[in-house]
Amino acid sequence: MGVWKQIAQYLYLRKKDPEANDTKWMKYMHGINRLSILLFLAAMIFIIVRLLRS
Repeated sequence: MGVWKQIAQYLYLRKKDPEANDTKWMKYMHGINRLSILLFLAAMIFIIVRLLRS
């Protein structure tokens, strides 16, 4: 699976693969990945806003 497809699934922009196995630990991992992507995007927006205000 491509990186962009996986990110789209994490951010609920794309449906999950119905054939993928989904264990409890896999759900935890995807939740942590989703959180880290969202925090990264928030930080990038914050940095861009600070650079544009200067």
